[in-house]
Amino acid sequence: MNASISEYLLVIQPNEDLCEKIMVLKKQFSEAYQCPQALYLKPQITLIKFSQYELAESRFVNRLRNIATVNSSFKITLNDFGSLPSHTIYVNIQTTNYLTELSKELKQVQAYIKPDAQHKPHFITEHIISIAHKLLPWQYEKGWLEYSNTHFNASFMVNEILLLKRPEGSNGYKIMERFPLLNQVKKLEQASMF
Repeated sequence: MNASISEYLLVIQPNEDLCEKIMVLKKQFSEAYQCPQALYLKPQITLIKFSQYELAESRFVNRLRNIATVNSSFKITLNDFGSLPSHTIYVNIQTTNYLTELSKELKQVQAYIKPDAQHKPHFITEHIISIAHKLLPWQYEKGWLEYSNTHFNASFMVNEILLLKRPEGSNGYKIMERFPLLNQVKKLEQASMF
């Protein structure tokens, strides 16, 4: 084990079919607005972005697994597009109540994912699926003119949360762990009574 710091993302990814549909939108945006970076981000909903020493992985992975274990699967509905003025266009998430509750529960791991004062975890409170971000003003203006008048509807079941990892100095995140949502509240409560 080494003492290097890695970057982590805790995310929800849509099912494969929906990912492909969203990637088609991202490709169209990339080509229409000279925005190749749109193709680099996979369709996902980011819950937490943080950095931590690899030595601490087992502690925060166990905490994340415990939170996932007691939560049940839920449905997310996507409806049309939204924007963060001047730099981001995204797929709008219509159903946010489960995401809000899950985000509140995830705050329990804050002490385990904060290695020092310089590396504070970022808990995402506005959940989106990005089509393109870090846009130039002209890309945003023309793109938003089109996407604000474009309709998109879909839904998917969230059955797991993914922990992605990017070691210091490397490019691209890789899946480190999958946490299935198992709805095991009663079993865990009963086991803790004995």
